[in-house]
Amino acid sequence: MSKTAAAQVQLDNFQDIFSLEGKVAVVTGGSRGLGLHAASGLLQAGCSKVYISSRKAKACDEAVEALNALPNKRPGAKAIAVPADNSKMSELDRLVAEVSKTTDHVDILLANAGATWGESFDKYPEAAFSKVMDLNVKSVFYLIQKFTPLLQAKATQENPSRVIITASVAGIGIGTIGANGTYAYSASKAAAISIARTLAVELGPRHILTNAIAPGFYPTKMANGLLEIQGGAQTVASKSPNGRLGKPEDFAGLVVFLASRAAAHINGATIRSDGGMLLSGQKL
Repeated sequence: MSKTAAAQVQLDNFQDIFSLEGKVAVVTGGSRGLGLHAASGLLQAGCSKVYISSRKAKACDEAVEALNALPNKRPGAKAIAVPADNSKMSELDRLVAEVSKTTDHVDILLANAGATWGESFDKYPEAAFSKVMDLNVKSVFYLIQKFTPLLQAKATQENPSRVIITASVAGIGIGTIGANGTYAYSASKAAAISIARTLAVELGPRHILTNAIAPGFYPTKMANGLLEIQGGAQTVASKSPNGRLGKPEDFAGLVVFLASRAAAHINGATIRSDGGMLLSGQKL
């Protein structure tokens, strides 16, 4: 064996490249659906603390109880409930203040809280458009802004912090139109992708990497109504090139990957998780 070949097969601690051992994470919209899937994945990948935030305190408490019952967490690892209404600036300030009481830094911020609204183009209400844009765009930007000091606290070039924004394939292609059009949602997710790209450049020098995930159809409370309108889960799944909808592990695994050392050179990316449905020309 040549010395050159021997040197090239040596990889730095590769057996632990996906480990999140000891990391601290914050997940908004974390009490159900994609956020709760991600929180479970983060804990099981080694995080020591995962803060769960959503608007309803009871939902946060129930999510944390289920997460803390997971059998394969690292010793001492725990989920912590911090209820907050992410649509309000004062609540974002309170969220950061509450998290700061029990940690001096944050390694991973998953900006996942979001909302949608379906209505025909001619009747689409201004109040609904504003509500969706406020939560899906403005609050995402200010959430990241307000958490930046904690994200910077222990970040280095070799060990950068991560911001992950939940976008949607509706922000890349064409979202739902017609009687139940999701015009504000599609626009908001396109804006979320833009935020990820812009902050990748803004925050990269501060050792914070920012990326977005663009899910397709996952069976969640938010998506189930739209799935039914389009003929049900099986009908929609049959239109995907891989023949199925998203599974909890698909989203959780992608979040863990982006938060891990394996993604330390990925910044400003938007990764689709839709089984190829967008490429097939289906509306989402």
